[in-house]
Amino acid sequence: MSEKDCRYWLNFFSDYLDKELEVAVCRELEAHLKRCPHCQVVVDTLRQTLYLYQTILREQTPTLPPEVQQRLYARISLEALRQRLQARG
Repeated sequence: MSEKDCRYWLNFFSDYLDKELEVAVCRELEAHLKRCPHCQVVVDTLRQTLYLYQTILREQTPTLPPEVQQRLYARISLEALRQRLQARG
């Protein structure tokens, strides 16, 4: 497989993994992947990276420690009160 072909198909990998390619283009890309071990590695690596990223997002939703949350909410409430008092003049 020539580099030109690989460079061309590289532009489609993301849409391919997102299942956003037209059927005909998808078939052509899959035919290329069957013949090209280099592109297979790139697609497989990209697929694994996306999977790991999505898994981490599902499992590790960031949260603040309770004491930080309390201080933050208190500060927001205080700021809102200050703005209301200033608006009254």
